[in-house]
Amino acid sequence: MLSWRMVRGARLGAMGRWFTVVAAAAGTGLLLLSALGWALGHPQTGAGAGVRLMWCLLPAAVTVQLAAAVGRAQPLGWPGSGLAAIGLGRSATVLIGAASAALACAIGSGLALLSFLYLRGVLGGVPYAGSASEVLGAGHRLPVAGAATLLAAVPLAAAGVAAARLWQPRPARPGSAPAGLPWGVALTAVGLAVQVSAPRGDALRLPSGLGSVSPATAAGWALASVGMVVAGPGLVYLCGRLLALHRPGALRLLSGRALQQEARRVGRPLGLLCATATAAVAAYGLSGGGHRFGPLTTFAAGLIAVCVLAIAGTAMLEARSARARSTAALRDLGASPALLRGAVALRAGVLLAVAVPLTALIAGFATVPANR
Repeated sequence: MLSWRMVRGARLGAMGRWFTVVAAAAGTGLLLLSALGWALGHPQTGAGAGVRLMWCLLPAAVTVQLAAAVGRAQPLGWPGSGLAAIGLGRSATVLIGAASAALACAIGSGLALLSFLYLRGVLGGVPYAGSASEVLGAGHRLPVAGAATLLAAVPLAAAGVAAARLWQPRPARPGSAPAGLPWGVALTAVGLAVQVSAPRGDALRLPSGLGSVSPATAAGWALASVGMVVAGPGLVYLCGRLLALHRPGALRLLSGRALQQEARRVGRPLGLLCATATAAVAAYGLSGGGHRFGPLTTFAAGLIAVCVLAIAGTAMLEARSARARSTAALRDLGASPALLRGAVALRAGVLLAVAVPLTALIAGFATVPANR
């Protein structure tokens, strides 16, 4: 109940982020239920239903990450003295953040169930007869246990990930170097090596008739994506360190120090954004540039893109909020608005100058199995 009151009393920006979580959870729930409906309508092809359900893990994963990011951003904005005054310590804050994430995802799952039942004609009217009608499983009894299990997976996972994020200890020294860069580079290199050396195969079918790939290729994509996310904070910190080298002026010093301070906040969302762009380029290479995606694949791709952009936006807003006191102090010291705007533009330019070529390089290696 306290978590619901916290969400209800949030500011307009925070409410917008929570509504985004609800919409993402509803979209993911529809995709999961569509896999169940396709399995009901095609009982003779059990393997195809399993592959469809497996590809639903991608939007489910980014939805969970979005819910955890928003659930983590809300308690960090609360005053610690006020929480301590009403008897809420660290454990209670973790529980409130996790409960808020689970509540938003549960509301989205409920909306997904209502929409799915309406399209099947259960809540009145006739069943939907459009291009995606085969995934509704109309005319077949919907298993309650299976639907409940699928819809409960995202809220439970969001609560667990949000609690783990909030429970993580803060670094001993603010601005210290993250330790994940070597591991991220190693994971990315191993994933790319697996992709390049993987033989052609048809064991794993891709959505929308994009063909088939071998399980080794899919495993290589997953390893490379995880490696990019893990290496993100270290890469941002390294950019800030290089930017502030060799007698920096005020502009370079402010930008470099800010990147070092914000490496842990914006590094992983940046790595996730690069991994998503790499996957999009690889999918475009598989389609040959002229293949039309199906409605469910287009919907899933749009859902993933919205979630990833929302995660990156939440991280940027969180970094801006954490930088507010430093910005106010610089203004009190006489820093001009042009200097502060220039520092923001320089940080963004450096990150783009590093992230875009790396993403293009990794995407080029990722499309080797498709072009071979």
